[in-house]
Amino acid sequence: MANSNLSDTIVALATPSGVGAIGVIRLSGPEAIRIADDVFPSKELAAQASHTLHVGTIRNEQGRVLDEVVMSLFKGPRSYTGEDVVEISCHGSNYILQEVIQLLLEQGARLAEPGEYTMRAFLNGRMDLSQAEAVADLIASSSASSHKLAMQQMRGGFSSEIQALRQKLIDFASLIELELDFGEEDVEFADRDDLRDLIHKLRQLMQQLLDSFRLGNAIKNGVTTVIAGRPNAGKSTILNALLNEERAIVSEIAGTTRDVIEEVLNIQGVQFRIVDTAGIRDAEDTIEAMGVARTLEKVKQSSLLVYVFDVISTQPEEVRADLERLYQPGLHIIVVANKMDLNPYTKFEHFFPQDEVGGENSIQHSSLSIEHSNWVPVSAINKMNIPYLKEKLYEAVVSEKVSLDETIVTNARHYQALQRADQSLADVLKGMDQGVTSDFVAMDIRQSLHHLGEITGEISTDDLLGNIFANFCIGK
Repeated sequence: MANSNLSDTIVALATPSGVGAIGVIRLSGPEAIRIADDVFPSKELAAQASHTLHVGTIRNEQGRVLDEVVMSLFKGPRSYTGEDVVEISCHGSNYILQEVIQLLLEQGARLAEPGEYTMRAFLNGRMDLSQAEAVADLIASSSASSHKLAMQQMRGGFSSEIQALRQKLIDFASLIELELDFGEEDVEFADRDDLRDLIHKLRQLMQQLLDSFRLGNAIKNGVTTVIAGRPNAGKSTILNALLNEERAIVSEIAGTTRDVIEEVLNIQGVQFRIVDTAGIRDAEDTIEAMGVARTLEKVKQSSLLVYVFDVISTQPEEVRADLERLYQPGLHIIVVANKMDLNPYTKFEHFFPQDEVGGENSIQHSSLSIEHSNWVPVSAINKMNIPYLKEKLYEAVVSEKVSLDETIVTNARHYQALQRADQSLADVLKGMDQGVTSDFVAMDIRQSLHHLGEITGEISTDDLLGNIFANFCIGK
C-alpha cells in the first residue's frame, strides 16, 4: 500500500458497482466530517452526536443538488476504522455515485486502496490481524458453514485461543529471561519439568488446530471432487442424481461427455466442487483424446476422487488398472460400483480378492490402498444408495476428531505460522533434553512467541500487511 497514510481521509464506494436501489459511499479519516459538512448544507454534522442518521441533499460548489441522501455519522474511536467515519447512502445510479465521489475528492479526500478501511481498523486497534482476515472470508462466504467459521473468527474466537497459548509461554519466558539476568549466580526461576509439561500441552492444542485445517480449508474454499471412470459407466447419471437435476447429458453412446462439467454440491454445509469428466479409454478421435487428458489433469488437481465403474461390463483387473492410473499421493478415493440393480450380488471381494488384501477390510495394490469402507454400491439410474454416497463424501472431509463447533483454522497463513511455532517448541524440548543453556531455551521460546504473534498481528511487517489487505475489495 504505497499511498497508505493514516493522516489522509479516504473515500470509496462500499457497495458493489452496478445499478441498485442505493449505493453507499464511505469516508474515513481526520477530515471526514469536515468534508461531509462542506457538501451537505442541510445540517452541521460536526455538531451532531455519533451514531446518528441525517437526511438532506448533497450539493456541489455551484449549489447544484446532486442527490437526496442519508448521512450516517460515526465519530472515532467508536467506528469500524477507529477514525471519524461518514457513510453516505445515495440513490444507486452509477452517474450519481461517481459525481458524489468526485466532489468528495475535490474537497480533499483521496481514493481508498483495497482493504484500507480494514487495515486502519487493525492499525487503530479495532481488531487483530486474524479478525481482519476473517472480514474478507465473511464477504466471500458462500455456505452456512463458511459463514459460521468467518463469524467465529471475526468475533475473536481463534484470536483468544492463540492469545491464551501465547500468554502461557510469555509467563515462562519471563522467568527464563530473569535467569539470564542472574547468569553468574546460577539460579533457576523456571522449573524445567513444569516448562516441559506446559510445552507438551501447548503442542497438543496446536496439533488440534493444525488437524482442523483440512476441514477449515474445505469449508472456506470447497472440495474439488472429480467423478472419473470408463465411458458409459454412469458418471453423468451419478452427477445428476447427486445434484437432483438433469445437468449432464446422459446417453448410451460411449464418450458422450467429452469435456469437464463442473457443479457445486452442498452437503451439510460443506461445498463440493463436483467435476464430471470424459471417460477414460483409448480415445477414437482428437477431441475425445483431449477430454481424457483433461480428466487426468483434473484428477491431479483434486483432493477427492469418485471412481465409477459398471459392474456388468468392467472386469476386476480393469478396475484396478484404472485406479492405478488415476491414483495420486494424498488423494482420497471412493469406489462406486454402479448398475447394481443389474447384478445385485456384486461384492467388494470380487474386484479386490482376499489374497491381495493387506488387512481383512482393505486391498493394497502397489502404492494404492482401497478401504472396504470406501466401496459404495449404487444404482444411479434408480438413485439407489445416492444418500449413502453423499455421506461418504462428507466423511471424507470431516473427521470425527473435528467438530464444527470447535475453533477451526481456515487460513493457510495461520496454518504455516502454527507449524513454525510448533517446530520452535519442539526445538525447546530438544534443547532441554540435550542440556543447552537458558539463553538457547529462551531463544527458541521467543521464536515460538514470534510465530504465534504473526497470526494476530502482534508481530507484523509492512510486506505482510500489504499482501493481506491487497486481496480485499476496495471499500472494505
